[in-house]
Amino acid sequence: MTQAPATPKNGRRRHDREIIALAVPAFGALVAEPLFVMVDSAVVGHLGTPQLAGLGIAAALLMTAVSIFVFLAYATTAAVARRVGAGDLPAAIRQGMDGIWLALLLGAAVVALAMPTAPWLVDVFGASDTAAPYAITYLRISILGIPAMLVVLAATGVLRGLQDTRTPLYVAIAGFTANAVLNVTLVYGAGLGIAGSAWGTVIAQAGMAAAYLVVVIRGARKHGASLRPDAAGIKASARAGVPLLIRTLSLRAVLMIATAVAARLGDVDIAAHQIILSLWSLTAFALDAIAIAGQAIIGRYLGADDEKGAREACRRMVEWGISCGIVLGVLIVLARPLFIPLFTSDPSVKDALLPALLVVAVSQPIAGVVFVLDGVLMGAGDGRYLAWAMLVTLAVFAPVALLVPSLGGGLTALWWAMTLMMAIRLITLWLRTRSGRWIVTGATR
Repeated sequence: MTQAPATPKNGRRRHDREIIALAVPAFGALVAEPLFVMVDSAVVGHLGTPQLAGLGIAAALLMTAVSIFVFLAYATTAAVARRVGAGDLPAAIRQGMDGIWLALLLGAAVVALAMPTAPWLVDVFGASDTAAPYAITYLRISILGIPAMLVVLAATGVLRGLQDTRTPLYVAIAGFTANAVLNVTLVYGAGLGIAGSAWGTVIAQAGMAAAYLVVVIRGARKHGASLRPDAAGIKASARAGVPLLIRTLSLRAVLMIATAVAARLGDVDIAAHQIILSLWSLTAFALDAIAIAGQAIIGRYLGADDEKGAREACRRMVEWGISCGIVLGVLIVLARPLFIPLFTSDPSVKDALLPALLVVAVSQPIAGVVFVLDGVLMGAGDGRYLAWAMLVTLAVFAPVALLVPSLGGGLTALWWAMTLMMAIRLITLWLRTRSGRWIVTGATR
């Protein structure tokens, strides 16, 4: 009996199965980071508006310090997935180990630089006299957890490249649960206030890093990959991450500018902005679950010299991104009366919050496509284009956002500027994907 020829419908189903198998567990792991911040915001928010404003500034700085090194996950995912597609598992895991050693070195450097400069960093953000002490307290404690956070990024990239998103999900669930319990216990039970929230997050992140190391080390031993640091391998990992570092620095600059503008609008607006940013980060990571699947799938197809499979997977993931963006936008509108009281009881913060939330809801379908195409190009190792595209986006966004206070705009105007930023990213990523120049097959790019 001859095998039935493949049909477009069968191809979509195959890609759907792959996307679901990787994206659903990845969603749970991805939302752990914004959920950490959301738990901190919910717990600290009931201490008072100055405390929440301080947390907003410190959290933005911390997410910047960690997220600029997100290439530890993204570049590793793409490189490992290519080698999986080429059938070379020992080389894949060896490269992952190099990424973990790089994470430890970078984490130590960040702690050394950020600890003494914490007050200056908070001041640069324009924190008010009432919010600044809380921001400094939270920042100085949380800095200690940065090495663990970077190890989590690198180890997650190894597992994603190996087409395993379930293990990161289990670790994320355990870490989120521990963070929630520790926050409530230390903030209210032990009476440590905002410092207790910071210590809870540090302890939870350290536990997550330890769990990842156990899993990766077992895999390395199973496949005969060395655990020792290799200078050449670490340097190669660093060089491969430079374009993605530039891309991420540009993206973080966008978010830092937005937070700085909100801080200058006053404590009410920065408090409302922190709540919106926490929600925006949650929806972004949810959409990025499809992008994570894209990194692993695209990398594997290209490593196996399957150009057609890579193109079809890209097309299907874009369709998923649009659909999920629409669903998330509707959910934001419908659920806003339920989640706003969780973060604040201040009527003025609520008034500033509501119209800006509607802007976020409208922009979700755009975000859905942006995150998917971002993941596709990362999976292809097209880091240089991603870097240039994000620099262009930053160049357009920065003057628009900085004009918001001088033109009398408020928080809603600021989030319209954020929507403009996403639209520019959509245009640049779509043009690159359409050109086909991102498709380079083989075990390495």
